[in-house]
Amino acid sequence: MTGIIPKSKTKGSDICGGNDYCYIIRSDLGCYMKTSHLTKGSNISIFSLHPACKDGDHYLGCEDGSFYIIKGNNYRRVKNLTTDSEAEVHSLHPNCQGGDHYFSANNNFYIIFQEKGTYRITSDMNTDSDAEECHLLPNYRNGLYYWGVYISPFTSENSEQSNSITFKFSLLHHRCFLKPCSEWGVEFCGSTDLSNNHPAVYSVHPDVLNFLPGGLSITKGPAFGIWENIKTISNDSNTPFAWTNKVTKKVGWNKEKMTQITHNWKIAASVSIGTGELAKLITNLQFSFSAEYGGSDVSTEKESWNEMTEEEEQLSFQLKPNESVYLWQYRMGLGENPVLFCRNLKITKDQNPPTEVPLPPAQS
Repeated sequence: MTGIIPKSKTKGSDICGGNDYCYIIRSDLGCYMKTSHLTKGSNISIFSLHPACKDGDHYLGCEDGSFYIIKGNNYRRVKNLTTDSEAEVHSLHPNCQGGDHYFSANNNFYIIFQEKGTYRITSDMNTDSDAEECHLLPNYRNGLYYWGVYISPFTSENSEQSNSITFKFSLLHHRCFLKPCSEWGVEFCGSTDLSNNHPAVYSVHPDVLNFLPGGLSITKGPAFGIWENIKTISNDSNTPFAWTNKVTKKVGWNKEKMTQITHNWKIAASVSIGTGELAKLITNLQFSFSAEYGGSDVSTEKESWNEMTEEEEQLSFQLKPNESVYLWQYRMGLGENPVLFCRNLKITKDQNPPTEVPLPPAQS
């Protein structure tokens, strides 16, 4: 199976919005993505997350440019997720605690309670001022992520051809949520009002999907692990003989294939790792995810993540008359593409590949 991992199952990950931009937070990567258009994948930049801003339960972006990070029953308000500037910590009002999702829009805070089928609106999460409890329509209850965004007026390159509907749409505050993956791929809904039973639906661009938890399973395909037969040695004679030779095997990861996922990303100087290292980390994490989200539930951290090379290994066998020996190497991949070639070989006398997985399970 493939799919984006819900926020509830990946701590420190979230989507939040601000003026003209959407932000995708990945604490497990130590950075976040900023883009001006989830559908077009335009103006994508990657920035580092300050340690104090990592591992939040929820992230919110506001129209004044500030961010809120909720941990437990408190929230941290900062002006910049990279520098943690102007940080303030406040407690959540009891009525504002325990939400499944939080976002900000139109100078208010929205708290989604999915199981109850309600959402709360308040102008202040510390005092619960101007609070209102509302019914959450069924179409809005299965979101994986929720966020609000305000798109300010803009001038189109074809402004003469822009109609008033398009211009009006650009001025509105939007309440958005990411839908579970369907036959149409990954989509999100946007509406100016959570009481609108027919929100607009948009597709998410592949360059954005690559950064979302589980996104590689959509753009590249689900993870797989297989034993590949790299050599077969047979003794077709009626006498035993000793076989000694060097075997060539690939070791490492397919850098050329996987760094394509970051080609349209601008990596800020604050990010301590380059595009290649970031692509490795995203791929490594994808393998650790469960099969439900296109992973293999294995840890590949102890494998060689250097750029793929060929290595030789000296082997010796004693083969009986009419006996064959099969050499297998385990490799990991996404979709139809091999991505990581593991070091260890396995030798069998069975022409069928081994069935065991040689990698340790991922830590939950």
